[in-house]
Amino acid sequence: MVAAGMAAVEVAYAAWVRPRLMRWGATDEEVTGTYPGAELVPHGQRAATMAVTIGAPPDQVWPWLVQLGGDRGGWYSWDRLDNGGRPSATRVHPEWQDLTLGDYVKYWTGKGPVDAWQVAALEPNRFLGLRGLRDLRGRMLDPAQPRPSAYTEGLWAFLLNEQPDGRTRLVISGYQTLRPRWLERFANYWLYPPVVWPMQARMLGVLKRNIERAAQPRAQAVAPPRPPSPDTARAHRAAPKPGGKSLTP
Repeated sequence: MVAAGMAAVEVAYAAWVRPRLMRWGATDEEVTGTYPGAELVPHGQRAATMAVTIGAPPDQVWPWLVQLGGDRGGWYSWDRLDNGGRPSATRVHPEWQDLTLGDYVKYWTGKGPVDAWQVAALEPNRFLGLRGLRDLRGRMLDPAQPRPSAYTEGLWAFLLNEQPDGRTRLVISGYQTLRPRWLERFANYWLYPPVVWPMQARMLGVLKRNIERAAQPRAQAVAPPRPPSPDTARAHRAAPKPGGKSLTP
């Protein structure tokens, strides 16, 4: 009976308490509402939800996500910690825009780039899901095969929601599983929060800054000419032409 009660508490914590604690910049609806990709991680729990509003439409945000990777645009976070000291991209690179389902996004190590995340979901200008599946020794596993007794699996995902004013809501979340369960509880309560928060919050801040800076010149280039103010229009009408008479009394 005690075990059943503890199980119920754990389920309630996973479904209601933990999602609300593991959040940054996200609304209640973004934290507890439906998020794509649950079917890609069997028995997965909803991961931390973090979000930011970017002053650009989704088609200007998407290229920055497509070029993620240690051998490409980096991770837009603390580069000394997660990109081998190599600086992340500060612009969109056309040569890094070819991403397809099944591709691997690499992580930079002391020995160079290694496969880290597999592209498991790809909906241009809308949703990108990166899946990692490994045993506890770090060896990659085949998602089509049965899971072993000890493994870690996660979907790190990026959802773009266009706002009525043309801006984009970037919501980063996903799903994760870690077995055995005692290790999952340890990671959820003590490992993920101090790692996810500073790294991913930095990532959101850098993406917002870089994308909005890149969007400003484009917005200025296509901005329509401002109509003259009433005072300016009257001044033009009243100004005499060369050799003519003033129209003002």
